Amino acid sequence: MNFIDQAKVNVQAGKGGNGKISFRKEKFISHGGPDGGDGGDGGDVILKASFNQDSLAVFRFTKQLTAELGQPGGNNHKHGRNGQDLIVAVPVGTEARDEQEQVIADMTFDGQTCVIANGGKGGFGNSHFVSSKRQAPNFADRGEPGDIKRLTFELKMLADVGLVGQPNAGKSTLLTAVSNAKPKIANYPFTTLNPSVGVVEIDNKNSLLMADIPGLIEGAALGKGLGHDFLRHIERTSVIIHVLDAYDDNIASSYQIIRQELGAYRKELLKRPEIIVINKVEAIDKEIVNDIIRQLRLIVKPKSTPILAISAQSGQGLKELILATKIARDKVTAKLAAKPKKEIYEYRLPDNDLAWDIAEVSKGQYLVTGVKIEKFALRTDFANDQAVARLLNILKKRGIMHALIRSGLKPGHKISIADKGEITY
Repeated sequence: MNFIDQAKVNVQAGKGGNGKISFRKEKFISHGGPDGGDGGDGGDVILKASFNQDSLAVFRFTKQLTAELGQPGGNNHKHGRNGQDLIVAVPVGTEARDEQEQVIADMTFDGQTCVIANGGKGGFGNSHFVSSKRQAPNFADRGEPGDIKRLTFELKMLADVGLVGQPNAGKSTLLTAVSNAKPKIANYPFTTLNPSVGVVEIDNKNSLLMADIPGLIEGAALGKGLGHDFLRHIERTSVIIHVLDAYDDNIASSYQIIRQELGAYRKELLKRPEIIVINKVEAIDKEIVNDIIRQLRLIVKPKSTPILAISAQSGQGLKELILATKIARDKVTAKLAAKPKKEIYEYRLPDNDLAWDIAEVSKGQYLVTGVKIEKFALRTDFANDQAVARLLNILKKRGIMHALIRSGLKPGHKISIADKGEITY
């Protein structure tokens, strides 16, 4: 299966079940009261992060994610069954964004769940509306529709360390030498077509998660080569290891090109802790290696940045590299631990959902908008006079009718509640 790290999906939460219009029918009781039950709530769509998932490939074929509908209410006050939630497994590191590019879910640890689409509330049955003035309500609520969204899922790999460098610098060989990963290795550019992740065991208590980011070239941030597709995977790494080829005649320039591409993609990446690795030194004279290090020292900042000579092939310098990487990772971890924990985002209604607005859109035609009042309209059966009378009463209680009358509303004029329904005053 090919590695897929981005997918577009349609998400639909379950519609709430309609409330029931029903009156008690028993032998010897000629005028039974209303006994219509409430509809069940629609199911939510929930993301669940899992280490058992390693790509978004399943969404190449599953483009529609739909939760179950709530069931309608029944006679004798029977409540409709709630719709089952749809739980969608995604890899750890997946972001979900809406069409405005707003992140609505960021799945950063195994087992994390997040509601990305809320099911509609079930409608009230007619027994819910009994009052001293309304003894036999002959109307019930409709169930609310569930959220409908067009989302983009994007996988941004979670790793302590990201290996970056130009093609054939030896990143895959290095990852194989220090971890349990088995990336493809060959002597031609762009061997690694998918990001590879491996666990680097340090001791019984400590390990590192290391990712090989496919080869970057000049212009990668603008879409050249493979880097445009995989630069996103470096975003979450704590430490960046630049792997340089000791046989590269322009080694300093190669380092600067990679830095340039990282900065073009995200400027904050230039502030990440770095370790510079000169690879393939097993057959190179020590003095030549020292010259390369001195050459790099002139351009590498800060001056405390480790520059290490290694051979992924022979194992030379790998212990020193792992130790330096652990020290850099631990410093970042300590800083993050000192910061307040980020709240896990869960999609929810805006705080001002009680707000409303009115406008005269044409002569004798008024438009009412607002999150909460539109929800009441969705629940209203506009073909039922009693249901419409209840909605007008809600408009009155919320001060909306008063505002409409002050704006010129007169008998015979039309009131539209967004696009949910129309009332003749």
